[in-house]
Amino acid sequence: MDAIKKQALAAAGIEADSALERFMGNEALLARFMKKFLEDTNYRQLAAALEEGNMEAALRTSHTLKGVCGNLSMFLLFDLLTRQVAALRAGNSEEALALMPEITAAYEQACQTIREVLE
Repeated sequence: MDAIKKQALAAAGIEADSALERFMGNEALLARFMKKFLEDTNYRQLAAALEEGNMEAALRTSHTLKGVCGNLSMFLLFDLLTRQVAALRAGNSEEALALMPEITAAYEQACQTIREVLE
């Protein structure tokens, strides 16, 4: 992966070198998993659960999405989701909801950048 692509990913909160280490340097495998991230439904499920007030489902999907982001070295999203999971576990739904604008912006930026870099 060239430096320009790594720089674009870094600007979106994705550490390409860390992700490549996790994928044993296999760029094709990393690209395949990043494309799968674009199809992952956990973000939409999280937003729907919070909108419906279903905090149990919100916790489950936020935690799952956090794990996916951690595996792909999407540290900006991972950090935001870690805070959200902690708020949900503490029963603080207001804090969990308040994090959604930042989570949404980071999620959309990550998706857009992945699309641009992988094309």
